[in-house]
Amino acid sequence: MNEINSNKEAWGQLSKDHYNTFLKQYRNNRYQLNSYIQQELGDINGKQIIHLQCNTGADTIKLAQMGASRVVGIDLVPDNIFYAKQLAKDLEVEHVDFIESDIMKLAEIHEDTYDMVFTSEGALGWLPDLNIWANTIRKLLKENGYLYVFDSHPFFLTFDESKVGKEIYEIKYPYLSKEPDVCDTIGGYASEVKEGAKNYFWLHTVSDIINALTRAGLHIEFFNEFSENFFNSGDMLPVEGKGLYEYAHNKDKYPMSFSLKASVYKNSY
Repeated sequence: MNEINSNKEAWGQLSKDHYNTFLKQYRNNRYQLNSYIQQELGDINGKQIIHLQCNTGADTIKLAQMGASRVVGIDLVPDNIFYAKQLAKDLEVEHVDFIESDIMKLAEIHEDTYDMVFTSEGALGWLPDLNIWANTIRKLLKENGYLYVFDSHPFFLTFDESKVGKEIYEIKYPYLSKEPDVCDTIGGYASEVKEGAKNYFWLHTVSDIINALTRAGLHIEFFNEFSENFFNSGDMLPVEGKGLYEYAHNKDKYPMSFSLKASVYKNSY
């Protein structure tokens, strides 16, 4: 799929910068999972976890540090996997491994099962087909396993990002469109913006996400919505100690992020 190959190349331009950024944050004791993820995950001691779309492994490593017995990170980009392994080595973290794979093809090459599938912060929009994603998750989960997601809220993703900080709410990205948005730049939250990096992003609706998971045999335990964002999308203020950002004007107006937990139906297979 040409879109996937373009995304692989685009994200590969960020890999070294992301590694350097996350290594510095870890060494300065500043890297954390945001407070909502920490609260909702709770005690993961002894769990076996697979982290889909792991980038250069910073969250994967944090899960291992939180007590998971085994964490496997999966990412499309070869350089991300290279730097994820390097980051784990630099930080002397064991019980982590990293596998290069397109999520759309992961079920063909990986048969292990896990207590939890984890995905977080800016992941879902890079996937062209949530039905394949959801079916892959079901195959990865043990019978008592569950999925945890923290990501951008689809409602927020419709706005013109250059105006929302000024309290101008214009729809730039159609909520119901099935065509990906095409962009020639990438990066900005842990790297300088890279030009000439054509990439494709799919805006999946809330119903797309929930319906894909339920069709795959998963039960939605919760779907929570938050006014804070996990990256600075423009003129936002950091929320002290929480790993999140907020607009002063948006205490109760619109969601910027969401979390979801889905467990295996006992009779799904």
